[in-house]
Amino acid sequence: MAPSVPDEEIRIYGHSNLMYWWPVWALGFLLAFLTYLDGHLMAVVPAGTEVEQVELQPGQAGQTREVLVAPVGESVVTQKENSDGSRKPWLLVASNNNYGVVFIGAILFVIVVTNFTLRGLYSVVALGMVIMVGLIIALFGWWDNVLLWFGGLDVRMNAGGYLALAVPLFLIWAFSTFVYDRYTYLIVTRGQVRIRKEIGDGEIAVDGTGVLLTKERDDVFRHWLLGLGSGDIHVKTGGPANLDLELYNVVFIGSKLARIQELLREKEVATQSTATTV
Repeated sequence: MAPSVPDEEIRIYGHSNLMYWWPVWALGFLLAFLTYLDGHLMAVVPAGTEVEQVELQPGQAGQTREVLVAPVGESVVTQKENSDGSRKPWLLVASNNNYGVVFIGAILFVIVVTNFTLRGLYSVVALGMVIMVGLIIALFGWWDNVLLWFGGLDVRMNAGGYLALAVPLFLIWAFSTFVYDRYTYLIVTRGQVRIRKEIGDGEIAVDGTGVLLTKERDDVFRHWLLGLGSGDIHVKTGGPANLDLELYNVVFIGSKLARIQELLREKEVATQSTATTV
């Protein structure tokens, strides 16, 4: 007698919109690393501080250095002292002022994408408009002025500032994606569907026959640009349970849904074959 083959089981987890915040913490780590490699330091100076050229030794022309001269009664804010008592700036900051602009832009983009849903044709139209605006700006040669305007914002953040947001956001994202979101799920086998709708609820098992799974239309920005192929599905069960369940932001939904449909069809074929045999 051949050993029985364990039934295939497919688990589907829905995720919160926090899943789409991975570009923010990833960019935060990257910009913190680039800021560290840049090697520049920032001094916090009082208003009225001036930059002056000072000779290292009086009478030796050409051997000068730039120094910060604070107003009378004020001092440059520093936090570290050398062994000889001299003080020096300590905040790591990049000389490139585009880092801060890119970081703020990424945060604003994620906020907009995760709070304004455009499905199907609307999302395609929105993406087309973004591309069209970009091409028009390039056609008229306005990109230099646009980038100059954004660069003129001169948003700067030290390495610790990027990490102060990236580290806790990464920890919250990881906990939500790999722990919290796994307490609500849909499990499909050939003979049964098990559902947990909310944290704290018990698991509900229903027969796989009559279960209807519908994939919602995609949001190009949210599901493809940030979700890398995620999607939303609606689950409707028949029978006494008669459950309605929405699972949002399911990763790799296309391949999973196709396999689930195959399992449900296999169950129906097996049921029909058994009835015919009897």
